[in-house]
Amino acid sequence: MVDSRTNFTKDICSLLRETYGSSINVFGTNIPHSIRAAESSAEGKSIFSHDPKGKVADAYRNLTKEVLKIEKLRQKHKADIGR
Repeated sequence: MVDSRTNFTKDICSLLRETYGSSINVFGTNIPHSIRAAESSAEGKSIFSHDPKGKVADAYRNLTKEVLKIEKLRQKHKADIGR
């Protein structure tokens, strides 16, 4: 989770991508810090049931899309090798 309101956070995110982005996968999606996320955790609920249209739920949807895209590429690569 990141608090994108601060320059420090922006600098750290940029530094992580610059430093590690070529050697490991650094996701493009940032999960924003949010009181709604803390509330959902305290209530033992998913962010998708607590605040389904909120910015945190949207960010997790985007992260899920990134992960699924990577897995799809892995499966394709695996199938190509097996030919």
